[in-house]
Amino acid sequence: MTLIEIAQKLVGQRKGILAMDESTATCNERLESVGVLPSPERRRAWRDLLVTTPNLGNCISGAILVDETIRETALDGRPFVTALDEAGIISGIKVDMGAKDMAAFAGEKITDGLDGLRARFADYAELGARFAKWRAVLSIGGGLPSRGCIEANAHALARYAALAQEAGLVPIVEPELLMTGDDSLEECGRITEALLRSVFEQLSLGRVALDGMILKPNMVLPGLKCATQDPIDTVAGATVRCLLRAVPADVAGIAFLSGGQTGELATERLAAIRRIASLPGKDLPWPLTFSFARAIQWPALQIWAGHDANVWRAQAALFKRADCNRAALVGNYDGAMEQHAA
Repeated sequence: MTLIEIAQKLVGQRKGILAMDESTATCNERLESVGVLPSPERRRAWRDLLVTTPNLGNCISGAILVDETIRETALDGRPFVTALDEAGIISGIKVDMGAKDMAAFAGEKITDGLDGLRARFADYAELGARFAKWRAVLSIGGGLPSRGCIEANAHALARYAALAQEAGLVPIVEPELLMTGDDSLEECGRITEALLRSVFEQLSLGRVALDGMILKPNMVLPGLKCATQDPIDTVAGATVRCLLRAVPADVAGIAFLSGGQTGELATERLAAIRRIASLPGKDLPWPLTFSFARAIQWPALQIWAGHDANVWRAQAALFKRADCNRAALVGNYDGAMEQHAA
């Protein structure tokens, strides 16, 4: 398949992309939070639960793996990539090495991982990856993010994206603004737009084919500590306006990240964005979808808690969250769905 064909399969079927690409440290922390002693075996068992969830391919078009997982087999002996492929789900790979302190920019981060990336891409393509992801994370508040931090991360995203396309992998470009402070919706919207404009400027300079890439942005939200928590429809409107101002029409699609939102709230806001996009005269130039991690996984992880006897109930909870988000994409989401069993 070409880059355009892969991208269209990921974002054009009104299905989401499951982010199961937590680093080993983050995965261990989440296991510990539900009383599971972390180990390679327990991480494998948890990821097996995710990948083998019955009918997951009805709601999910792609799954983002990590280096450990793309090399592992499911508990039934199939490589995880094979298990996903048989479920109709395209395998992707997270390739960044995490955010590190940015020299001379106190309190700001730059994402690491460009060294040796061309060779790693060749390896991942051989293992069956068809798309990739790189996350740049920027803090807001107290004068941050600086212009230097924005441009450095945008440049790294563009270099990654060009290398991904060279290797035949669709790049998911993820510039995430962390809205954990007390900043208003308007301020978060202003900085998100500036960040996206810088990213697409660098992508253009880097000769990245926009119709063969996917943008994974944050929604425009008020900070978690902001005194005014704007209504869902206000958030949706601000998000759509920001994207229309900053994202070129050529982009293959947009897959929203959940950014620390609860599962239900992320779904409600996704549904509201879709409603705006469906209004007469509001047609968007790109398909919309979701690429959630914790917002889909958390209920299942709590139910599973490391016990094999709980796998089927945990998988039902995972499918329910994925199905609610699929319903949001097609305009069928209703809050009553949250009260029904999967």
